[in-house]
Amino acid sequence: MAGPDVDFWAGMFARGAMPWDRGEANPALAGLIEQGVLRAGMRIVVPGCGSGYELPVLAQAGLDVIALDYTPAAVERARALVATLPASVAARVRVEQADVLQWNPPAPVDAVYEQTCLCALHPDHWVDYAARLRDWLAPEGLLIAQFVQAQRPGAAEGFVEGPPYHCDIHGMRALFAGRDWIWPKPPYPRAQPKPGLAELMVLLRPAPRAR
Repeated sequence: MAGPDVDFWAGMFARGAMPWDRGEANPALAGLIEQGVLRAGMRIVVPGCGSGYELPVLAQAGLDVIALDYTPAAVERARALVATLPASVAARVRVEQADVLQWNPPAPVDAVYEQTCLCALHPDHWVDYAARLRDWLAPEGLLIAQFVQAQRPGAAEGFVEGPPYHCDIHGMRALFAGRDWIWPKPPYPRAQPKPGLAELMVLLRPAPRAR
């Protein structure tokens, strides 16, 4: 498998070397709930959930959440956080250790919150991952994509450097192509959670499949 394996991520957690970890839920999530983009009763998947900061926010808003992570330490952290919630809220969350390139939901879901999973996967796996995201979603589903902007100097010479891997918006337009996804018009909201890292939030819907 190209790119980081489970031992790499385990070592990052063991050393506390988690530059992607903002220590709190993405503030954009509360806005999506306030706007009614995410609503009570929706089923949502959070791939690469890490420490799971978004899980309480989603569950408290009444969504049913499946959180996935490749790394046992991340799963432990996310489950410990969920365990602090009232039982009725915690019951809305299921945290699974899973490889997102192999996993499938028990039924199509209403939304996927993609924040740090894509940029953690080596780009060799991006085509397979994008196809899986579309397969996970119901026909009227929503992909909330936080495309991480992490430009590296070596890119000018063709080096693929990461994680996090730079999710250039032109590359994202090719990866989540118009034949498969409906794109809104730019500009897209941009946030900078940490120096050297930024996020472009794009809300994508599956295009109707050709018959």
